[in-house]
Amino acid sequence: MLYQLFYLHHMVPALNVFRYITFRSIYATLTALAFALLMGPLLIRALRRLQIGQEVRDDGPQSHLSKKGTPTMGGVLITGSLLFSVLLWADLTNRYVWMVVASFLANGAIGFADDYLKVVRKRSKGLSARQKFSLQIGVALLLSLWFMSSLPGDTRIVVPFFKTLNPALGVFFLPFLVLVLVGTANAVNLTDGLDGLAIGPTIVVSLSFVVISYLVGHHLFAAYLKILEVPGAGELAVVMGAMVGAALGFLWFNTYPAQVFMGDTGSLAIGGAIGMAAIITRQELLLLIVGGVFVAEALSVILQVGSYKLRKKRIFRMAPIHHHFELGGVSEPKVIVRFWIVSVVLALIALSTFKLR
Repeated sequence: MLYQLFYLHHMVPALNVFRYITFRSIYATLTALAFALLMGPLLIRALRRLQIGQEVRDDGPQSHLSKKGTPTMGGVLITGSLLFSVLLWADLTNRYVWMVVASFLANGAIGFADDYLKVVRKRSKGLSARQKFSLQIGVALLLSLWFMSSLPGDTRIVVPFFKTLNPALGVFFLPFLVLVLVGTANAVNLTDGLDGLAIGPTIVVSLSFVVISYLVGHHLFAAYLKILEVPGAGELAVVMGAMVGAALGFLWFNTYPAQVFMGDTGSLAIGGAIGMAAIITRQELLLLIVGGVFVAEALSVILQVGSYKLRKKRIFRMAPIHHHFELGGVSEPKVIVRFWIVSVVLALIALSTFKLR
């Protein structure tokens, strides 16, 4: 919306600043943050009034029992903050902006349906695993086909640490993209188990993709770094900047002890947006590094379930892995902050790969 003001720069030269992605990314972040801080208390009061509270597993850490009834479905705050900021600051003629927003909203809608059934309709399991995965795969398939239509025939992927290793996947490209989208959404969802645990890495990963989007969308930087250029992808820096702001605002209320939880409404939406940003920037494999905390959480569940089914033995005290550390005696705040630190380290390593190739 405000992006269009730069067309009037011949009348008011100062309006030319709205043309710059860096400027709009910064203010998209600040706008989303301000929106979340202003609307957060209103949402929390509304959720309490409607008695939309978190259910807590009785087989988990005993310290979590006190969290029962804490307002959930706070992902609505992240959604509103991001959308308001994107509509205000992004170039709405850019198709990549809409791809990320569509992935964000579609996955968020699945999460909302799951939360609604669990919390409002009191169906303990919400959507069944089959229903949830079917919806996620359907959404991922449509989004992947939409993206592939923007680069017909180009099925290359970028391998981190290698300049010219960009293998083409051919017919396997579509299932690969679907796997990235579904996997990322569920990995973020599994990470959301402690106060502020998922939103911390979300901020780090989103900030990383602000940088990555700008680099791959900038002709000179892409040429200098010898990375795949994606014309138009630079505008995603504005979208991911809005994600950073929305996440920071949500963290204000979600930090330990949390006043509100994001629920599947937020975690699936965040994962959908991050996964789509990784696909558009052609950095799907780099996401394994920059989002390493999410990957570790998902792998811990996969390994735990696989081990128990095959050997009737557990690898971890409890999965996802953050519960393993809690049951081992590490306090919740310490687990959270240490996971944040790991996320920052992984993000720095991921960004360094643009030179270490």
